[in-house]
Amino acid sequence: MLKHVDLCSGIGGFALGFEWAGLSRPVMFCDIEPWSRKILAKHWPNVPIEEDVKVLANEPERIPECSILTAGYPCQPFSQAGKRRGEEDDRHIWPYIREIVARKRPAWCVFENVYGHVSMGLDTVLSDLEADGYAARPFIVPACGVDAPHRRDRIWIVGNTEHDGSSATEIGRSVIEAGDHISQGQKDAGKLERAGQPKNDGNVANAGGAGLQGDVGQGKTGAQGASSRHVAKCGFWKPEPSVGRVANGVSRRVDRLKGLGNAIVPQIAMQIGLTIKAVNDAI
Repeated sequence: MLKHVDLCSGIGGFALGFEWAGLSRPVMFCDIEPWSRKILAKHWPNVPIEEDVKVLANEPERIPECSILTAGYPCQPFSQAGKRRGEEDDRHIWPYIREIVARKRPAWCVFENVYGHVSMGLDTVLSDLEADGYAARPFIVPACGVDAPHRRDRIWIVGNTEHDGSSATEIGRSVIEAGDHISQGQKDAGKLERAGQPKNDGNVANAGGAGLQGDVGQGKTGAQGASSRHVAKCGFWKPEPSVGRVANGVSRRVDRLKGLGNAIVPQIAMQIGLTIKAVNDAI
């Protein structure tokens, strides 16, 4: 299992998805929200949790060595729902994440953000990763691509730097080919089934034209209580989370809704994790 550092962790979607894929185990979380940190501590009690990415960027020695680093960094600077101030927004922390990547040099980086990032800031992220020696490619994968009952378009950025002297172009091609091999809808459904994943109806597309597919569903986000039973049971999504939108008497309802709203879809992270495993096996 690879060692995984998860920045801007939220309620642990990346860690859960990668664990489902058998890819990695978390060795550090970092999130600025106290409630999210409580959720992380509950489900990963032995993993250290930091509070501020900016502090870690200035003190990288506090970060354990890792083979994979993830971050669902704040979307407010790029979101269509906000003022889209980009680099002028106080919540813009990509430069700090880049500094951590440059200092720790993980073999793999995976980042997630809102669709509005495509037209604001994404070019800078990709350019920075390339300048730092990473072959990277963005994918647009919606939640409905793993059969969730809502769209939720998100940009996912996958970068890799571990190779045997091959050029960045060749490494980038290996990432693309592995992703396409795992996720071409019905054409590759048999391959997914042999990998232990159920058959999907092939209804998702990404920026490259091929979907990162999956049919593993569950009613709750994994950081709120996933089990092997949930992973094994496919195609099941409750239309609404169990926290209730206008319910009285639900403990920490606002915090739960905020946590769910900021969370990534762990089923998508699982498919990315399976892709990374395929690339590692091919190298």
